This record gives sequence, structure tokens and C-alpha cells, in this order.
Amino acid sequence: MTDTPLSAPVAKGARRAATLDRIQRALARLLPVLTVIATLVGLWYLACIPMNAQQSLLEAERAGVAITPATAAERRDMGGLALTFGNPGEAVARAYGQERPRLPAPHQVVAELWDTTAGKKITSRRSLVFHAGITLAPTLLGFAIGSLAGILLAIGIVHSRVMDISVMPWAIASQTIPILAIAPMIIVVLNSVGVQGLVPKAIISAYLSFFPVTVGMVKGLRAPSPADLDLMRTWNASGARTLMSLRFPSSLPYLFASLKIAIAAALVGAIIGELPTGAVRGLGARLLAGSYYGQTIQIWSALFGAAIVAALLVATVSWIERVTLRRMGLAR
Repeated sequence: MTDTPLSAPVAKGARRAATLDRIQRALARLLPVLTVIATLVGLWYLACIPMNAQQSLLEAERAGVAITPATAAERRDMGGLALTFGNPGEAVARAYGQERPRLPAPHQVVAELWDTTAGKKITSRRSLVFHAGITLAPTLLGFAIGSLAGILLAIGIVHSRVMDISVMPWAIASQTIPILAIAPMIIVVLNSVGVQGLVPKAIISAYLSFFPVTVGMVKGLRAPSPADLDLMRTWNASGARTLMSLRFPSSLPYLFASLKIAIAAALVGAIIGELPTGAVRGLGARLLAGSYYGQTIQIWSALFGAAIVAALLVATVSWIERVTLRRMGLAR
């Protein structure tokens, strides 16, 4: 059968319609996200005005502008909102360009992020990419240790009633200890036996990441129905065979959901591990330096840098999840 003269235009129109449909669906998914982001940015800009009001009026006074209230004592006693409404012109005009604001404006944080990533060499001590790489090493090591420990602990809990009764409550209780309290203890104890550098921070990351993996794997390993377990017993399958052929494949969706939480927690643990040591490298060091010298823009850029690293790590785990589950036939 030969194509009619109209077949090519019809096919081209169908492709164009399919492309437009995909674009419309993508916009429909992005519109709520963009709306929320725009709202948050707008609220952020508004919050900068009262937060930076005292500094704004101080800069106006240095510039020789007559301001109300007239004395510094009166300004100290007034809140940010009162100062803003008392002298809105100066408060708004100077709220977004201060060198050391209490609350940096979004464009200041974006400019600092761009300058410390694209504007600096990766090997530079002022590069946020360099510091992120320093923090990433204990993050990944701690994540690997915590995930492996969580998986092994979950297998033991599922297969041993004694471990379920004795170990699981202790695992839960361990998460009630504030990490800011236990991190210096871990660093001091390990330092006393000569263990420094990467390992203490990795252990803190592992401490935070093992629990979600343990809970998720326990739930996943217990996901098979009693009928499936009875079927494995009728085939005279051993515990190891049941684990590898039934329990572990069923637990993968739960495992990957837990790994996403664990890898973000591991990054938090690595940053916290840098704080008590007075580190000079890493995202925690950037936070410390910004705090010491009152560089609030640097602090916020480091926080957003950490958030971007966490998002990339979670996205990587999500990609591995899609590939793994698709190959195992557990997802489309």
C-alpha cells in the first residue's frame, strides 16, 4: 500500500500536536511549583524590610539623612516592624543592599552562590564547590556504613525474635539523643585514640543514616504476604533463599525510600561533625567562618549550597531506584 499525498502533513501535524501536549503537561506540573517558589521569594523580600530595619536606619544616619526616631537608644528599643512603619522610605530603600544584613535578600544569596561556584576555581579555598567536595567524602562514607549497618540490623530483627525485642527499642532510643550533644563526644573519644579527620565525621553521618534504613528495611522485609511465605515453605526453601528470592525484592521500594532520607541525614551529620572541630574546610567550615565574622550572606549561601548538594544526592538515589526497579520488573 502506498502513502497518500496527505499522509506526510498528517503525520507532521500529529507529531506537533503530541509535542504541544507534552509541553502543556510539563507546564501543568511546573506551574504549582513555580507559584509556591514565587510566593516564598516574595515573602522573603518582605521579611527583609523589618529584619534589616535597624541597620537600614543606621546607614541612613551615617549618610546624614534625618531619621525618626532620632536617637539610637530609641531605635534599639523599637522592633523591626515599628521602625519600618516609622520610616518606611529609608527602611525599604536600604533593606536589600546592605553588606552584612540580618536577613540577606534572595538576589544577594544568588549572587554569592554564583560567585563562589562559577566565579571561583574548584581548587580555591573560597569555592563552595571545593568545600562541598570536602563535606561529600564523609557523607558518602557514613551513608555507606549506616546503610549497610541498617540493612544487616533489619535482617537480624526480622529473623530473630530476640533481636526484635532487644535491639529495636535501643535503635529507637538512640535517635532521641540530640546529635549536637553526641557529636563532640564522638570526636573527643576518637581523637583520644588517634582517629581524626574523615572517620569521626563519617561515624556521625552513619549514626544519623542507619535508623531510617533499619526501619524501612524491617517494614519491607515483612511486606510479603503470609501466602507467599507459605508457598516458599512448601517448596522447602531455606531462610536464606526466602530472603534473597522473596523478602529482599519485596523490600526494595521501602529500602530506596529510606535511602533518600538517610543520604540527606548523612549530609547533615557530616556538616555537624565539622562544627565542634573548628574545621577550615567543608560546608560546616563556611558556616563557622560566616558566623565568626558576621557574614550572613556567606552563611545563607552555604546553607543553600548544602540544600543543593542534598537535592542532587537524593536525585541520584531516585535515579538508581528507577533503573533498579525497572530492571527487576517492579516499576514501569
